[in-house]
Amino acid sequence: MRIVLFYTEVESFNFFSNVLSKELQKRGHEIFILDLLNPPAENPHSYVRFSQFASAKVDAAVSFDGLGIKDDLLIGIWNAYQTVVVDIFMDPPLRFHTAMEKHPQNYLMFCCDWDHVEYVKKYFGQSVPCVGFMPHVGVMPDQNIPVIPYAQKKYDVLFSGTYYSPENRLSQVEEMVEKGTAVYDFYQILFECLVEDSRLTIEQGAFRTTERMGLPVDQDMLKSLMRCAEPVDWAIRMYQRGRVVEVLAESGVELYLLGRGWENHCSAKYPNVHRIDDRIPYADTLAYMADARLNLNVFPWFKSGTHDRIFNALLQHSLPLTDSSRWVDENFTNGEDIALYDLEYLEKLPEIVGELLRDTERAERMIQKDYEKTAKNLTWSNCADWILTAIEQLLRTGGPV
Repeated sequence: MRIVLFYTEVESFNFFSNVLSKELQKRGHEIFILDLLNPPAENPHSYVRFSQFASAKVDAAVSFDGLGIKDDLLIGIWNAYQTVVVDIFMDPPLRFHTAMEKHPQNYLMFCCDWDHVEYVKKYFGQSVPCVGFMPHVGVMPDQNIPVIPYAQKKYDVLFSGTYYSPENRLSQVEEMVEKGTAVYDFYQILFECLVEDSRLTIEQGAFRTTERMGLPVDQDMLKSLMRCAEPVDWAIRMYQRGRVVEVLAESGVELYLLGRGWENHCSAKYPNVHRIDDRIPYADTLAYMADARLNLNVFPWFKSGTHDRIFNALLQHSLPLTDSSRWVDENFTNGEDIALYDLEYLEKLPEIVGELLRDTERAERMIQKDYEKTAKNLTWSNCADWILTAIEQLLRTGGPV
């Protein structure tokens, strides 16, 4: 097949496109990566070169978070060729209502959380009939680089991720909704509900909020409210991320942070909290993960989903320490192949960390057990196979995967 992928302003997505391109080429497919930032004509990824590639049929296009499929010109090209457009959502669908309402004809969506799949089916079942679940995947390590033994790794606990002030993120509601109105209050109370119960999805929190406010809300109204809930989604992510880091900082654990924004967090004052770097390319984070005993994950409110931090940690022979999700509970066993903590009982987190740092043999057994499973089932090679199978099924049957 002739397949198009994209470069965008999101550096990690560009890395994904590169890795996926190599996997698809291994399988004999012809790949073109279009740079949506519009480089000069002589650039191998320019629109001029894309026009030459697209002069013949384009069988498929693969996008992340809708980037590359929303432009009217490109939609026209995909429709003209009856191109199958695969849209892989790395973030919640509540952020992408427009993409789900306006897209090419042969449109196939994947979500990284089962709750997200149900969200799409519930609110966009007519416009997005083909939606399925696809877990995140990890990057296979370079086999020529020796594995660092657990006891010799440089970092006790590493967290790779940014931090923003929850208050600042929540204040962005004011850009969409007039302050002082009932709708504005809805989002403030929604955030409070999620703080009170970390097990709620954003949608479940919205239902609880309407009940608390005594609002009779039908499905269409709730869909409209969810369209503007992105600031709340960001705020609750950062609130919990900040809590987890604060607990570890106060415990005295040697904690290393890789990502921007942590100078604005209270942990910056602790001598046991170390800033490695502000922002580095996605690929470069893997070496840091490989040199950490524990790689911390705080789910970005994926209550039934996955995150690539977990799989990258395991493939880099490190132990992921994460809060759970329904998918994690169904595919991992705490204490055997993954280490879990509970956002509702963060006071236990330092003890969990201490035990894992002390019991080197146990930690190494856990890593080895799930390295093999992850390397077999949750890599970019697997992702390429899932995408190709879905495209072929859609072309063959015209139905959902």
